[in-house]
Amino acid sequence: QVQLVESGGGLVRPGGSLRLSCAASGTIFQLNVMGWYRQAPGKERELVAHATLGGSTNYADSVKGRFTVSRDNAKNTVYLQMNSLKPEDTAIYYCNAITFQGNYWGQGTQVTVSS
Repeated sequence: QVQLVESGGGLVRPGGSLRLSCAASGTIFQLNVMGWYRQAPGKERELVAHATLGGSTNYADSVKGRFTVSRDNAKNTVYLQMNSLKPEDTAIYYCNAITFQGNYWGQGTQVTVSS
């Protein structure tokens, strides 16, 4: 089993920045993909960004140029640097990891962008 623990959410003004972190623990053989999804009230969960073990990244169009996903493989940790935040970025952000064992989710962390 793999456990994911997120941190770094909170309240920020429009135009501000936040950095989310997600650390994986447990029985880990290989974290093939690590990334972030988000779910706003009344909406479906959507991909924000992810990074593969080989270093490839993928972003939702709505966050390109503002968010950066990165990994520290030695620490089994993935980060999401969020800049130029907008009210529409308000959501619960979930960490996700895909391994040969399965697909795992964190408990979520709230990000609220409001003046």
